[in-house]
Amino acid sequence: MPTAKNFFSQEQKERIRLAIMDGELNTSGEIRVHIEEVCEEDVMDRASYVFGKLSMHKTKERNGVLFYLAFKNRKFAIIGDAGINAVVDADFWNEAKHRMLVQFREDKFTEGLIAAIEQVSQQLKQHFPRQRDDVNELSDEISFGKL
Repeated sequence: MPTAKNFFSQEQKERIRLAIMDGELNTSGEIRVHIEEVCEEDVMDRASYVFGKLSMHKTKERNGVLFYLAFKNRKFAIIGDAGINAVVDADFWNEAKHRMLVQFREDKFTEGLIAAIEQVSQQLKQHFPRQRDDVNELSDEISFGKL
């Protein structure tokens, strides 16, 4: 029975982590992925809670983005902080979620996450280019389980 920690293989986790690192190369933006088994409440409420628990709202430019996935009941969300929300088109998050959904429907969870991470990264690079003094404010590692 899969758990949050073993839902992805080590190779898949590494591919996702590398997508996060690559996505953050040319931006001050921060990307996190959090995996849980189930979400027993509204998925946006849960993702917002996780966003806060991971201190994603504490980035200098308020440009953190969380990809949240509860795999057993197939719920997922993307949450962007105030800085990124202020500059992307109103439909941007729905487009990114749709990109994930197309892959998720085929049980291609790694591919769906990576495609959406790449899409979000492009917006982060455009609106929040990397500065010379930029530091990686948040971990690139996937987080797991109830927080």
